[in-house]
Amino acid sequence: MRWTILAMGKLKEAHWRAAAAEYLKRLAPYRAVEVVELPDERADPGQSEALIAAARSREGDRILAALRPEAHVIAMWEQGEQLPSTELAARLAGLEHEGLREAAFVIGGANGLDPRVLARSTWKLGLSRLTLPHQLARVVLVEQLYRAERIRRLEPYHR
Repeated sequence: MRWTILAMGKLKEAHWRAAAAEYLKRLAPYRAVEVVELPDERADPGQSEALIAAARSREGDRILAALRPEAHVIAMWEQGEQLPSTELAARLAGLEHEGLREAAFVIGGANGLDPRVLARSTWKLGLSRLTLPHQLARVVLVEQLYRAERIRRLEPYHR
């Protein structure tokens, strides 16, 4: 099964890029992961909810256009289901055993995810009850995907 990460925005700071690159490098022997960075909308602190909703909608348009029709969409959402790493590994293995061809992990930007993206997703996954900046969420996701692969193979790391 192919894994794709659709992320709003680029990892601008060197430390985020380095951390994500490290876990992608560790993950490479197990599975290729395609990372697609989509342009995000500027989010000014004083914007009205209407402007934020419009920006979220434009981001949603980009995400929906980038998703392949066969993708099993997993929305990374702070209100999503939270699992221990071992259960995440089991759920991802289950998707693969179902014969799914692609899992697309979607990370929204500062404006959150458009309701249409949430509706398109078949699984809403939360990384934490805490609100995480999308850059950190991306690093945590890649680390957890690597951890899941190690767990599935009964290799040490997850302790």
